[in-house]
Amino acid sequence: MTSSLRACEAPTDGPVRTCVGCRRKDAREALVRLVVDRAPLDGTLRVVVDERRSLPGRGAWVHPDPRCYELADKRRAVGRALRITSAVEHVWQDNAGRA
Repeated sequence: MTSSLRACEAPTDGPVRTCVGCRRKDAREALVRLVVDRAPLDGTLRVVVDERRSLPGRGAWVHPDPRCYELADKRRAVGRALRITSAVEHVWQDNAGRA
């Protein structure tokens, strides 16, 4: 088996998700889930880390690696995955290291 085929294989144990940054598939436990939330005071949209991975709504999955965050931001992949067309506050970049 070639290394390129191994890179495309997904882990077989448990749910598998795709990182919106690097586009690699990985186990759900290895990724951080991002969701859209409304700020309580002014109602603006913001992307936050779903620490329990259970908040309602669409989620975007990303590896807890700064390079994946940069790629996701550069490609505007988080907004596309969450189906957001308006500008959002990127709270997830500040909280990503804690998740």
